[in-house]
Amino acid sequence: MTSISYARHRFPPTVVQNAVWPYLRFCLSYRDIEDLLAERGLDISYETVRRWGAKFGPRFARELRRQQPRPGGRWHLDEMVLTIAGKRVWLCRAVDSEGGVLDLLVQSRRSTVAAIPLMCKLLRKQGSTPEAIITDRLRSYGAAIRELGLSARHE
Repeated sequence: MTSISYARHRFPPTVVQNAVWPYLRFCLSYRDIEDLLAERGLDISYETVRRWGAKFGPRFARELRRQQPRPGGRWHLDEMVLTIAGKRVWLCRAVDSEGGVLDLLVQSRRSTVAAIPLMCKLLRKQGSTPEAIITDRLRSYGAAIRELGLSARHE
């Protein structure tokens, strides 16, 4: 990966990084970042922070995602019923063995057809397959695992 070029920028790279990183990491607003920089004695407009975020943000975000720890080898899949706007829907949640939430998905059905998109989304997002998938014995998860051809143990 090529390094980021800060050529033709008025401020040094450390200032740019200290402005864009909190925006991406802590979901602060551009005006909050402007206030934080003003406390440090830097007069930088929120619009400048926005431009830096648009230019350097994707590369910083990629680096932050790369540094995140990999999920554990056992995934727990569970669902619960919710009522949204008077309609019953199912909230499907995937959690790894350390308790980190891998993904959430709200669906109107609780079937194999609904379980397959959750599994596909999980596999695509995580980039690896788990050693075991633990469920509440809902048959649709077992059918989805068989249909996708996963070698993970289903408990």
